[in-house]
Amino acid sequence: MAAEPNEDQQVILTDTEANDVDAVIEVVEHRPMIFDPKWPSARTIARVVIVTMVLIFVGRAIEWAAAELLTLFFLLFLSIFFAYLIAPLVKLVRRPFKAYGVEQYMPRSLAIVVAYVVVFLALSWAVSNVAPRAAEQAREFSANLPALSVSVKAKLNDLNNRFERLRLPEDRQKEITDKLTEMGTELGSSVTAFVGSLLLTTATYLPWFFLIPILAFFFLKDVNHFRLSILRMFPAGPYRVRAEAIMQDVNSTLAAYTRAQLTSCFLIGLLCTIAFYVLGVKYALLLGILAGVCEFVPLIGPLVIGISVVLIAAFGDDPFKAIWVALFLIVLRIAQDYIFYPRIVRGGIHLHPLMIILSVLAGEQLAGIPGVFLSIPIVAVGLVLYRNVLDHFGSRSLFASLIEEKEAQPSNELT
Repeated sequence: MAAEPNEDQQVILTDTEANDVDAVIEVVEHRPMIFDPKWPSARTIARVVIVTMVLIFVGRAIEWAAAELLTLFFLLFLSIFFAYLIAPLVKLVRRPFKAYGVEQYMPRSLAIVVAYVVVFLALSWAVSNVAPRAAEQAREFSANLPALSVSVKAKLNDLNNRFERLRLPEDRQKEITDKLTEMGTELGSSVTAFVGSLLLTTATYLPWFFLIPILAFFFLKDVNHFRLSILRMFPAGPYRVRAEAIMQDVNSTLAAYTRAQLTSCFLIGLLCTIAFYVLGVKYALLLGILAGVCEFVPLIGPLVIGISVVLIAAFGDDPFKAIWVALFLIVLRIAQDYIFYPRIVRGGIHLHPLMIILSVLAGEQLAGIPGVFLSIPIVAVGLVLYRNVLDHFGSRSLFASLIEEKEAQPSNELT
């Protein structure tokens, strides 16, 4: 860095001279350049550039790894979700043994096995009694897809006849008819493609039905070891206490989410099945079961099943059933989002419906269907971490501590 020149070496240009390019060039050529000593050194600038490049590289590497391991993360999420479903039953099995002080006769591993047996027996009973009728309706639906296409064409012809009675221009009638025919054809193709994609996806992920219970078993069995291992990563004192509080809050949040999802799926499936039977909708049992299953996929699942049921009712024997079905689904959605779900969660997850919608849309854009599943738990856990960080630093909001610290600093100006 250049030394400070003497007073006779410094040149002060007037405004007129500063605008004269030749004068400026002459000063630059014959006088030394003066550097501000407060500027960072070349080594500091190089260090900042290198650190920035390393951070960008690490961020790209993490993004690539997350994209490649997305399927594994989704598998772990489903395993943890299943473990949360089984955990209350495991506690219920061990409760009598703890009450009588003979807990050693029912170790945690055995209690998990007993819980698995109970759950799979209940599922087997449900499948054996409900699945045959649902499968029969599914076969009937597949067989009636051509008839559904014929019904769509008949409705379109009837609509075309009404257009003719309205004496619309022929080109306008043809344009509307072609558009409706195209929509009907696309609808039939979409339904067929959806069914085929669903069957293919089920066959692809069939091994997960065995992997998920196995992983969930280890999560349930060694949960205390995992907890202690994480706590040992923090030094004894307030940081370890805060880490334990965060883990408890995360556990409560995920347990509330799991309980809410399971209860919502069962409730929506039951109500939809009963309502579809009452309204006389075809394939009521199959559609009710699909409504319960699709409830597990936030926003997208209920929307898909709702549109499907309304269209099936609209192109059935009585098109006016579609109006009653649509009204029922709208009322059910409002009641579920603003009455049932908040009471099921009971304060475990504090998410506004708008945040849920935006989270699901962002998850779908970033990671597809796995992102839809993972979006709400990730946002809920992020809010838990945010609240605990604010509580740890004693701040009311994210910027409150920075603003208060800046206001509390004494002024360095001389009065």
